Amino acid sequence: MLALVDCNSCYASCEQIFRPDLRGKPVVVLSNNDGCIVTRNSEAKALSIPNLEPYFKIKPLLDKHQVKVFSSNYELYGDVSARIMTLLSTLDDNMEIYSIDEAFIQLSGFNDLVSHGQLIKKLIWQQQRMPVCVGIAKTKTLAKLANHIAKKSKKLDGVCYLSNLTNWINVFRKIPVNNIWGVGSRIAKRLKLWDIISVQDLRLQSPKRIRKEFGVTLERTILELNEIHCFDLETQPQPKKEVFCSRSFSKKVFSIQEIKESIANYAFRATEKLRRQNCLCKKIYVTVQTSRFSDHIYSNGLTVTLPFPTSDCRVIINSAIKATEKIYQQGYGYARAGVGLLDLSTNTNIQPDFFHGNSEQSIKLMRTIDQLNNRFGSESIFIASQGIRRAWSMARNFKSPAYTTRISDLPIVRI
Repeated sequence: MLALVDCNSCYASCEQIFRPDLRGKPVVVLSNNDGCIVTRNSEAKALSIPNLEPYFKIKPLLDKHQVKVFSSNYELYGDVSARIMTLLSTLDDNMEIYSIDEAFIQLSGFNDLVSHGQLIKKLIWQQQRMPVCVGIAKTKTLAKLANHIAKKSKKLDGVCYLSNLTNWINVFRKIPVNNIWGVGSRIAKRLKLWDIISVQDLRLQSPKRIRKEFGVTLERTILELNEIHCFDLETQPQPKKEVFCSRSFSKKVFSIQEIKESIANYAFRATEKLRRQNCLCKKIYVTVQTSRFSDHIYSNGLTVTLPFPTSDCRVIINSAIKATEKIYQQGYGYARAGVGLLDLSTNTNIQPDFFHGNSEQSIKLMRTIDQLNNRFGSESIFIASQGIRRAWSMARNFKSPAYTTRISDLPIVRI
């Protein structure tokens, strides 16, 4: 039996952990550069605050209802997530971290699964003050569906156990097919042409017929909806085939020096992710672009092949800056830039180069940089070409303190 543990309105709930005065009040979190609303807690949803709406458009409505607004605080969210996943790992070794706010865990040896789900829910609230819902079923697809039902139904008190599926048919008929894990809006539109509207409609389809028209993934989804196990737990995350880091600027950037600084920063962050999954890259992709709403639109990218596979941020940054010089055009106000690391390979299966390559000194230096930044905070150590002032960096005007990762931001309690 599997359980999917999913945090409720994760980003907004993280903000409320150290602000108990906001519990029971509407809270929203904005995207990069304070652009759009990306997370709303239940109180904000009750006020019909729309999701993915630009902040400047919705600001009067937020002010009217005294909604608390936060910029995205990724340092806080990442650390809270790590603490929750560590807590869940103590419950069972067979666990798959699916995203920053949800994880699958194996349940075995429990007679009362609903009570155990309530125990998980209570434990995470007691130790991390994070509200979660728990969906329990025989397959991953059904566990995701159970979690969806748990979030929607107040009677279930945050825990849904899908067993004896014939008893749930009326519920399945009310749930749109696009709420099924892996069924996006495009597939849902195609399914609608076949009069497949609800979860129950899809459950009743012939898997072979669906495979012929939609592919093997949707066939497996139907099997999973009927308690036939198809998707295993991925207890060890698969290395990504590509690593990208791309951001919008807080303002239009006209200077090539500021563009180079941003590219150096994104390359530095991308190489951190690369080393985290023990990989090397052979190619990099650099892109710059103006806003699509600008009067003068320009967008360009360049792929560069490195002389040898590497995860050394100095080599990658140097190559990325040279690529930037080739694609940069003067006179444009740039809105976004990014770096991608391509053609990845594991660092254990690489042919050393006689003249170049990842020397022992390079490997030790990168390891030291990662250790220092993990211990003392992100970018405690960085490359000079990343710049210091970074006036172009992402705007976060409503950012909360990094309560758990920065000593100066630790809450102070006075008695």
